[in-house]
Amino acid sequence: MAEPADADAGPRNVPRRSLTAARGVAEPADADAGTTRDSAARVRELQAMLNHHSALYYAGRPEIPDADFDDLLNELKALEAQHPELVHPDSPTQRVGAPPDDTVFAPVRHDQPMMSLHNALDLGELRAWNERVHRALAAGTAGPSGEQALPTMEDTSVGAYAVELKFDGLAISVRYVDGVLVRAATRGDGRTGEDVTHSVRTIADIPIRLSGPAPPVLEVRGEVILRLSTFEALNARQAERGEKAYVNPRNAAAGSLRQKDARVTAERGLSFWCYQLGHAQGGPAFNSHMQTLEWLASLGLPVDEHGVCLDDLAAVEAHVTDYERRRHEFDYEFDGLVVKVDDLALQAQLGVDAKAPRWAVAYKFPPEERTTKLLDIEVSIGPSGQATPFARLEPVFVGGVTVATATLHNEDQVAAKDVRPGDTVIVRRAGEVIPEVVGPVLSERPEGSEPWAFPRDCPVCGQPLRRAEGMSATQCANYWCPRQIRGRIEHFVGRAAMDIEFLGERNIDRFVTAELLRDVVGLYSLDYEKIEQMEGFGEISVNNLRRSIEDSKHRPLSRLLFALSIPEIGQVNARVLAASFGAIDSILEADEEALAEVEGFGPIIAASVRAWFDDPHNRDLIEGLRAAGLRMEAERPGGEGEGEALPQTLAGMAVVVSGTLEGFSRDGAKQAILARGGSSPGSVSGRTSALVVGADPGASKLRKAESSGVPVIDEAAFQQLLETGRLP
Repeated sequence: MAEPADADAGPRNVPRRSLTAARGVAEPADADAGTTRDSAARVRELQAMLNHHSALYYAGRPEIPDADFDDLLNELKALEAQHPELVHPDSPTQRVGAPPDDTVFAPVRHDQPMMSLHNALDLGELRAWNERVHRALAAGTAGPSGEQALPTMEDTSVGAYAVELKFDGLAISVRYVDGVLVRAATRGDGRTGEDVTHSVRTIADIPIRLSGPAPPVLEVRGEVILRLSTFEALNARQAERGEKAYVNPRNAAAGSLRQKDARVTAERGLSFWCYQLGHAQGGPAFNSHMQTLEWLASLGLPVDEHGVCLDDLAAVEAHVTDYERRRHEFDYEFDGLVVKVDDLALQAQLGVDAKAPRWAVAYKFPPEERTTKLLDIEVSIGPSGQATPFARLEPVFVGGVTVATATLHNEDQVAAKDVRPGDTVIVRRAGEVIPEVVGPVLSERPEGSEPWAFPRDCPVCGQPLRRAEGMSATQCANYWCPRQIRGRIEHFVGRAAMDIEFLGERNIDRFVTAELLRDVVGLYSLDYEKIEQMEGFGEISVNNLRRSIEDSKHRPLSRLLFALSIPEIGQVNARVLAASFGAIDSILEADEEALAEVEGFGPIIAASVRAWFDDPHNRDLIEGLRAAGLRMEAERPGGEGEGEALPQTLAGMAVVVSGTLEGFSRDGAKQAILARGGSSPGSVSGRTSALVVGADPGASKLRKAESSGVPVIDEAAFQQLLETGRLP
């Protein structure tokens, strides 16, 4: 059933004739009814009634039987079938019971990234976040997330803190145009999500049409959840049907939202909480986050009824402690609370880093722990050759899932925890992180137990395992270890990487075993005639595979960098790296100092990246992919097909920007350089073509430029450089 399309559509607005008809009472025939009643007016009348009764149904106060509701709905369906021009996006017929849509899950690019949150796992980390916020405001600028305290801390104030429940659900973005829901998308990777509009229309909490005066364009962020009572009822229905029960509400909610058939989603009874205003075109101005939530609530959007505004951190600590104690009293799961600086101007001043806003933090409740039997300790070999010990466990339900394996991290961790096969161990699962073994229950250790020793040889290829001095990781040094070959390819073709379909783990294993595939470069020269002769393949499936591999050549540089399995380079760091250097050749030439200057990197990540690119195997890999035709340069700002390409005046030049420019934001200056074929590393080196300085430039960059003989130019000269490619 659907939400009211009109907030004023109450019982007084429902026509007498329709309510009587709905109860099955016959009315006098009207000979002229079929010709005189205006179809459009009747459609609007039916929509208002159905929305009204929908709202009463979901509020637990139905006025008419379901059969009568169905009669009204069938009448509306018949009218809309006769007059398709009268079908409106907020019609109840477009909300529940829609047939499967073959266009679902199309990619949706978020106008503003849907960022995640940094975590505070205890009160000490919450206080550390608060101190960073104060120091950043005292300094007038916000440093990178997790930075060390600045030398001084002035008596600054953040005003109030907004505190809301951190629901354990699925984040989505919902877009309204002229008050009507037009699109809903999952978070995805933060920049691009999946279109789930067809499913979101079935969620009773989300209005199809906003109540009250709505702006021309409104985008809100929120969380789709499944209430515990609804989850229990869902599993009861699964049991009656002889079907498998769902493990936890969050997974059930996520699976329900991603159904192709919206009728299945409608049966699940999903709920929604709105937690953030994403964008409002033409909306009112606000001073605080809580004001935005109040306004969204006035439009009919559900917001957290437990959200509060608190004056100081002491009150925040008392509040989160109280909710931690009461977390199991509610009809929904939440794994912590989100604490935000309430003042929107201060939020803007604090800004964001590559992953999350600096003005908010997620206070996570202590993870749940359970004990179980440690059956064995095994070692897995990852795509990059890292040997990671893990525990085989007697299955145990902890943190909302059944856990049968858990990480032991590395050799030192196993020794420090002294866990042994046969031990009863404590298993922890915190939020979405991989379950881990905390330690043994020594009182239950079997007699004669011996400490576990890390194996000397790779369990896959039999070659020696090596551990470099000063490093915690143990590696299989055999680049051609079958597990590494398979692992690199599996990662490379993954959805978040090069997104090559029709090539799952089973087919990768078959191709490697048959010596059709030896590395990721080989994907682009597969012998399709031999593949077509393999069981399970035919002309159509082979053509699908060929097309998907060809399509992958056009993936952005950031996706390629992530796909290469470079240590320390996940999706976020890959995007930052691509944006900072603009081309893979610029990364190949960058020294550790330049890499360390990339936002969020530092010396450890820089050394890891530099070591990877210096490896001869990896150099050969890059050249092989280049020869295969993959993209080696970042996409120009605005994307392909949006306007003419700018003249490549800075091709081959590396231009560093330091300080504040009047005509460019920091990101805008970088994008202007990249759009003209240049690169914009974060530090000055002997290969830098020019250093652009604005107000308050970095002293170290100036010193480096002077000592290296790098030209130092002002903003006017920078404009000239962009236009002509020549220095003054």
